[in-house]
Amino acid sequence: MRYPAIRITMAFLLVIAAPVTAQETTEDESKVTYPASYFAQYRPVSVNDMLNVIPGISLALEGNEVQTFNGANRGLGASEQILINGKRMAGKANEASSQLDRISAAQVQYIEIIRGTSGDLDVRNTGQLVNIVLFDSQSSSSLSTEFGATHFHDGTVEPIGTFSFSGQTGQFDYLLSAQVATAYEALESYEISVLPPGLGLNDVRKIERNRDQTTYTLNSNIAYQISPASRIAFNGLYRENDPSTNLVRTITDFQNAPPTILVEREAIPATSDNWEFGGDYEYNFSGAGKYKVLFIVNENNNAVTRERFVSSVLGGLEAKSLFLDTNTRERERIVRTSYAWNLVENQNLELGIERAQTILDSSLKIGLPIPGLASPSHGGLTPIDLPNAVSTVEEIRYEGFAVHNWQINQRMSLESSLLYEDSEISQSGDVKLSRSFDFLKPKVDFRFNMSSSFQLRLSAELDVSQLRFSDFTAAANDRDETQDILAGNPELEQEEVWRYNVNIDYRLPNDGGVLNSRLFYYDVGNSIDRIDVSTSPTNLATTNGNVGDGTVYGINLNASIRLGFLNLPQAVVTAGLLVQDSKIFAPLIAKNRKVVPFDRGNYRLGFRHDVPSKNFNYGFNYRDGFDGNRPFYDIDNVIWIGSSSNLSLFAERVGVGRFTYRFEADNLLDHETCRERRRFNGYLRDGDIREIERFCTTNGIRFTFKVRATF
Repeated sequence: MRYPAIRITMAFLLVIAAPVTAQETTEDESKVTYPASYFAQYRPVSVNDMLNVIPGISLALEGNEVQTFNGANRGLGASEQILINGKRMAGKANEASSQLDRISAAQVQYIEIIRGTSGDLDVRNTGQLVNIVLFDSQSSSSLSTEFGATHFHDGTVEPIGTFSFSGQTGQFDYLLSAQVATAYEALESYEISVLPPGLGLNDVRKIERNRDQTTYTLNSNIAYQISPASRIAFNGLYRENDPSTNLVRTITDFQNAPPTILVEREAIPATSDNWEFGGDYEYNFSGAGKYKVLFIVNENNNAVTRERFVSSVLGGLEAKSLFLDTNTRERERIVRTSYAWNLVENQNLELGIERAQTILDSSLKIGLPIPGLASPSHGGLTPIDLPNAVSTVEEIRYEGFAVHNWQINQRMSLESSLLYEDSEISQSGDVKLSRSFDFLKPKVDFRFNMSSSFQLRLSAELDVSQLRFSDFTAAANDRDETQDILAGNPELEQEEVWRYNVNIDYRLPNDGGVLNSRLFYYDVGNSIDRIDVSTSPTNLATTNGNVGDGTVYGINLNASIRLGFLNLPQAVVTAGLLVQDSKIFAPLIAKNRKVVPFDRGNYRLGFRHDVPSKNFNYGFNYRDGFDGNRPFYDIDNVIWIGSSSNLSLFAERVGVGRFTYRFEADNLLDHETCRERRRFNGYLRDGDIREIERFCTTNGIRFTFKVRATF
């Protein structure tokens, strides 16, 4: 597979690149710089407007990995895609990419894409970095606003808006913002259930699901340059939403004569909020040494209550058939410190340590209409005794790291790092257990600038996934409505994945675009998926567990090209193709299957045309996946999930004064996402099919209108 893929990659690059010549050599071949004057003709309002006109910018903003494995994202780590004035923000939920619409374009001196690695960077470069450098002004400020609304296919109109105030006074920089965003969703679904051949139609289900969610966000970022050698910064965020949902499921049962109708109504009130506070301090020594310390504290609270009512007719007399209540509270406390210095000329070493404490408190209650003593705390139904339903999981993790950067010569660089992780995960509540883990995680990243246009990158690393605490405790099952609860697994262990990447990046001359290809191979150990925890052959049950070793491999091709050869230099076409495959033997089903969550891949196509003389731009984006190869296996059923395509259009015009008007249309093809589930009598591996369900859903076309301005 590997050598044919290399030939495909080279052919892709050479065919498209054949008509052009090499790009002119720049002083630093590892950076591409776009000054503020480059963007002036487009009259941008925010940093995002500036980034949108840079060919190939999505390659940097989307990071290096094709897809991530199952796992959590605790702690901070050393990677980031966006820097502000060469610095990372001390945040996770409140990170730099979330600020791009809130920073005025008038504040930007230049934007640079960093393709190389260096000890001078504030983070480790896992692919490409975008560094946004602001003007150094003694006193300046700007007010940015965005207001608009989104129209949904059921006639609902939801408001959206952002207000931000940013500026600089002496050595003090600040950004304050408030945002209102909608996550309203109106889903229409239908499901047809058929029995094995010769037994006919089982039932038909029509489902209407509405989620009424508005998210309110407040955040702030402040920085103070104490002296030319030292700097301190703080940022904070508060976010709140109530993602309440209503669902009506109408079931027509064709196994009865005449067919009967059952209506299930679900009321799912929910609350959600999170906050975060972080800060960092940096001191640069006269001998080129740099000391950094960074901290983050955050909290995320979620509560969801699901009650199901059944009746023979919509609006008729109802009986409660399910009560399911989940509550989670997750907290993180992170501190990271490091010191970096030049060992010798062209070599830099950074040593540091990170400590992270993560705590998850969770509880789950379920009530059913069965004989027994009813409980008001279980919705008036009979409580079901669940093992591992109330739990506190805590992890104390230390990560020591050493990162060595070596600029071998003007064209070659090598970054090597070694991380040592030591953690203890303890669980209390219904289950009491404590386990310790330790890992060595090496990584090497070699980059060769074959010319100012061509860059070759080779990397290899051992990645150890972080366990999701929700897998330790009993939780609601979001894959199968007939199985409400998924048991927890306190014995779960981390996935270990060796990642190998070959990346070729080619920048066309005269800002003509970017071509990129990446070959990847992952050697997966201890993969996490469903395992058998059945108590008997008639009481089958599964939970998430370690299922063995597997492999993932593929190729990812991307192109972003200006259409100057068609006399449309302001038009850019973007295209991408991801083809991948994977394999692992699953004891649960006694056969090979794909490694979760890897499917066959996808393809993307986009177009953007700027017309500076008319202060106008427009375009579209289309994305789709390859159907038929994304199965999720369980002990007695398998579900195949179809691709989720999307076509979106946009048009934007800079109007009179400082106002910009933007129109967006999303899901224009009104795509239906479909799946098929096959249920079996007993174990799936025995092949005795009981039922086939075909399910399709759509959330309709959405139209959004926005007005933006900076003062």
